[in-house]
Amino acid sequence: MQGRGISRGIGSGDLLVSPEPISFLSGVDPETGIVIERGHPLEGQSIAGRVLAFPYGKGSTVGSYVIYALKRNDRAPVAIINTEAEPIIAVGAIIAGIPMVDRLPPEFSCLAPGTRVTVNGDTGEVSYVLDT
Repeated sequence: MQGRGISRGIGSGDLLVSPEPISFLSGVDPETGIVIERGHPLEGQSIAGRVLAFPYGKGSTVGSYVIYALKRNDRAPVAIINTEAEPIIAVGAIIAGIPMVDRLPPEFSCLAPGTRVTVNGDTGEVSYVLDT
């Protein structure tokens, strides 16, 4: 699938999908990579080592540094996919060296959580393998 590359690099992992925006400041624990925002659809789940897909970020600009802290603590997602990138998440992905894309076609929403995907931030492409 073709999207727009935001942060360079290539990352592969299992897809973790949130239908709601994510706030990294006070929404994700930078020490564990677990979503701690009460009532969030991913509450209690780890984003570490997964391809994290969510519509867009919310909250403070400090969220960029939380993404960087996640990377330093080896608890970051291997790649990020947004419906529409905004500065907080884009800056965080860039300073942490996490591949990121946005603006994928509507078919992307048909991929089930857990699908193995590869995100190429250089080209904006996302590829996947469906279990048969």
